[in-house]
Amino acid sequence: MHTPASMVMGIVFAPLGLVLVFTAAITPQWREGQARLGMTGPGSYPRSGVKSQGTGLRAGSLEALLLLRSDGLWESCLQVAQSELKHCWPVAGSYQKDPRVRLVQGLVLSSLFLCGTGIVLASIGVRCWTDLPLRGIAATGGLLVVLAGLLSLTALGVYTHNLGKLGMDPRQGNTSPRFPHLSIRPAGSLYFGWLGSCIQVLGGTALLISFKQPRCPACPACPELPACPVCHSCPEISSKPETELYEVSC
Repeated sequence: MHTPASMVMGIVFAPLGLVLVFTAAITPQWREGQARLGMTGPGSYPRSGVKSQGTGLRAGSLEALLLLRSDGLWESCLQVAQSELKHCWPVAGSYQKDPRVRLVQGLVLSSLFLCGTGIVLASIGVRCWTDLPLRGIAATGGLLVVLAGLLSLTALGVYTHNLGKLGMDPRQGNTSPRFPHLSIRPAGSLYFGWLGSCIQVLGGTALLISFKQPRCPACPACPELPACPVCHSCPEISSKPETELYEVSC
């Protein structure tokens, strides 16, 4: 069987986009923030020559430590720069309760479900084990994949637009008592999500294009049918290459 190029493109791009969006959804690098550990004020660490447990650094040098904070949709992490000290935990507090975060979570989960369903329908519609693809089913799968890509793009747009405001008290702005100099910027998972969403839209659009039926010439032996078995014995058609014969009979 000669599978149309649009179907091949769609059936390849749709799973690739799904993998990228899924990777972005489960990783905690949607946004990153950096803050230096403050040593002044109440609750600061003692400035002594005793080494801190497990860090291998003197307490007097803690003021030079840089804390890296990263947040995802379901997990947050805190790491000390240039060290292996890292701790991750499920999102909680004001960040978890933020309605914009909940909206993004719902949109991403809906996108993953729609894209998976669309890929299953597209696989059934392509039907590589037969001669005639089910164009309607393949196009329906492409429509679901396009909707999935649009949902994930919407989720990413909402998150990016409110990147520095998620989980923050409007009265405090982008600062907090624990991290007074926190600077937030987009992280790697966000870029994976953008790339995967665009690939999903491209793959779904390619599957939608396959919905259009090709125009087949009438068979001289059976004018009422666009393609009949007798066509194989017609001199007008049998003299054409085999690939072209399939394209007019599909």
